[in-house]
Amino acid sequence: MIKKKLSNKNFFYGWLIVLSLFFTSFLTIGSRQGFGVFVKTWEDEWQVTTAAISFAASMGWLVNGFSQPLLGRLADLYGARLVIIASLIMMSTATALISLINSVFGLLILYGFITAFFSGGVSPATVGVIVSKWFVKKRGTAMAIVMSGGSIGSLVIVPFLSFSLIEFGWRYSWMILGAFSLLIGVPLMLLFVKNKPEELNMLPDGEVKTNKKTLNEKQIIGPYFFSSWISSMKTKPMWDLSISYFVCGITTGSISVHFIRWAISEDITTGTAALAFGLLSIINAIGVIFIGLLSDKFQRKNLLGIVYLVRGLAFASIIILPGNYAIWSFAIIGGASWLATVPLTASLTSDIYGLKNMGTLFGLSSMSHQIGGAGAVIFFGWSFTKWGTYDYAFLLGVITLIFAGVISLSLPEKSKSVRYIKETSLNNNAL
Repeated sequence: MIKKKLSNKNFFYGWLIVLSLFFTSFLTIGSRQGFGVFVKTWEDEWQVTTAAISFAASMGWLVNGFSQPLLGRLADLYGARLVIIASLIMMSTATALISLINSVFGLLILYGFITAFFSGGVSPATVGVIVSKWFVKKRGTAMAIVMSGGSIGSLVIVPFLSFSLIEFGWRYSWMILGAFSLLIGVPLMLLFVKNKPEELNMLPDGEVKTNKKTLNEKQIIGPYFFSSWISSMKTKPMWDLSISYFVCGITTGSISVHFIRWAISEDITTGTAALAFGLLSIINAIGVIFIGLLSDKFQRKNLLGIVYLVRGLAFASIIILPGNYAIWSFAIIGGASWLATVPLTASLTSDIYGLKNMGTLFGLSSMSHQIGGAGAVIFFGWSFTKWGTYDYAFLLGVITLIFAGVISLSLPEKSKSVRYIKETSLNNNAL
């Protein structure tokens, strides 16, 4: 088989898939970040505490976390496209039905269990499987573009939900969100997304097959390209990636639920908080793509470590500065680091462990992420209810982010990543 590079005049179909998956990130991450808009409204309407709302949100993070290895495994076995489409249908329907609930219990069932479970099928654990099969040389960039959809989603959806809450009420907000996902997101997946380039007689990064000879030559493999995902769990890099991603969950989960509630406690309006989060999202959309481009040229573990340390600085600014300054400093500094961890962690996972078990392995890391988020959501709510301030919770964020930065910098990328390993013959333990 001979590889022939597509001319620059031709558009590589993989980028169309990236754009379609960008939209799924727009919907799922944007919707999750918008949850915090409604916390104070539900407190007042249902006469419950911040901690009670936090429990429902926390359960959502936890259920989502446990669903990702399962749905990631199904993506490895049966194709990610099928898993994404089925999950998006169920998630969208449950999202729309949130408009009918009248209590924290209803929120727990629909958001905490159903929506949360199926959003695990529209997550980097499944989306990353498709992107990693379509891209090798530009894997970091492609994953970054997909995840920037979450930043754009936050930029659009959080202010929209804030406006919609004021103008129409929270029930119509959730109904519109669910309908939009179902009527636009699902058709995009059906029409454009393919599991792998071979389905279109193509190879990753825009190459095509010019004859039908079988490739029996040497292939690039890594020392951790195991046939069994269980073997991968016995290696240190997998635990390092999962632990650092656990910290990512602590910091993103807490902010998604409590950022606006924190702002209100500092006498900052919901509208201003939504604008600040929008600024964070703009900066992050630019930053995550920039990080993706850099990750295709430099060691990804170094970039990942820097991202965690920068986020730690953002959390520290919330504690140190007065509220009206802290909200904007956090938006600017935090925006430079927000979703950049996702393409870096996903790309490192595929570089070190290969594609055969990508959905399962990144699903396990994502489970760690969501468990961290679930615990943080509860702790932040409990902390605020008990002490009337979020400072102690934000201090926890600073400490854990420094730890995540250090262990990310220690990853053995040069010796274990396929990007830095010369071609070698395929053996029985490799893909």
